[in-house]
Amino acid sequence: MPSPYRAIFSAPGTKGFSAAGFLGRMPLSMMGIGVVTMVSQLTGRYGLAGALSATLAMSAAVCGPQVSRLVDRYGQRRVLRPVTLVAVAAVAGLLVCAQQGAPEWTLFVFSVGAGCVPSVGSMVRSRWAEIYRGSGRDLHTAYSWESIVDEVCFIFGPIISIGLSTAWFPEAGPLIAAAFLLVGVFWLTAQRATEPMPHPKSQHTGGSALRSLRSRGLQVLVATFVATGAIFGGVDVVTVAFAEERGHKAAASLVLAVYALGSCLAGAVFGLLHLKGNPATRWLVGVGAMAVSMIPLLLAGNLPLLAVALFVAGLAIAPTMVTTMALVEAHVPRTKLTEGMTWTSTGLAVGVALGSSAAGWVVDAAGAKAGYAVPVVAGALAAAVAFLGYRRLAGPAATGGRGEDDRHLRTDDERVA
Repeated sequence: MPSPYRAIFSAPGTKGFSAAGFLGRMPLSMMGIGVVTMVSQLTGRYGLAGALSATLAMSAAVCGPQVSRLVDRYGQRRVLRPVTLVAVAAVAGLLVCAQQGAPEWTLFVFSVGAGCVPSVGSMVRSRWAEIYRGSGRDLHTAYSWESIVDEVCFIFGPIISIGLSTAWFPEAGPLIAAAFLLVGVFWLTAQRATEPMPHPKSQHTGGSALRSLRSRGLQVLVATFVATGAIFGGVDVVTVAFAEERGHKAAASLVLAVYALGSCLAGAVFGLLHLKGNPATRWLVGVGAMAVSMIPLLLAGNLPLLAVALFVAGLAIAPTMVTTMALVEAHVPRTKLTEGMTWTSTGLAVGVALGSSAAGWVVDAAGAKAGYAVPVVAGALAAAVAFLGYRRLAGPAATGGRGEDDRHLRTDDERVA
């Protein structure tokens, strides 16, 4: 492991919560595709399978920020364990109903419950932020490491989920994903020494982190990530259709793995760099690069060329995500940091659902190659939103990095004294 990464793991407890976070994050890339594979095998209805996957994603998008908001107030252990048990119970209900051929409405009800999962990535990043608060270099490396972990999950998660459901039994993929979630969350929350201290209700002002006037930069990030998520959702759906049109549908997972691999490698290198200057500028360049990298997909005529184009496109993803987390940390009060990080994931989830739906419609109407117009348009929208909101991110944060929050805490301390 390169020395900057070795350095961040010298702090006590970091290896443990990072490993637990890896397990807890695997369902992010396994559950949706696992449900699609399971339902399509049991019923042969891809429409129903896609609708259930979208329901799962939208439920996670709605519940995630609320769970993280409770975590900021009451702590990870008190909130995550009961929430995870609810989600796992809902997954069990979904699997039983699907296997027994229960009415469709029961599948949707349990899908909503299964979407009530914590954003484990945000929980891990908040621990890094607590350990290396004030050390921009180490925090940059830690966020880069987490982006690498994200991409590793997306490289191997779908392969594991699809493989288990097709080679073992249809319910195997979602079942193992639920097991990963249960073990990962309970292992993570057992590590109390690195858990960020909860902030009492008296320190939480202004409602949601997204609606706070002091967090206008977060609104820009979330809006941009909705369009960015549409890129990812569109690429996934169209790539499967593109491979199927050329008679190699199974190769789609490998091509998409190459996309994630490009991001993984870029994130590893990005974490080694000691960058200076305004992170908002780097973020704007990254979003622009993601948008431009979509254009060559329209020109790819075969799977090898598509794989090369996606690999290059993936190089812009992890650096942009790393910079996004740094901007969230700077623009969101400390009492709402976990919620703020989760809102970016929510933006991505909503965008993925929208991009997947739009891409499917275009593919049905005009073919797979034309479908790549969806991520191209989504990239243009992301760049436009990022450019228009750049001034909110480039100037001093309304919180001063942590200013408003710290001033409030100092006032409380002075009253006690």
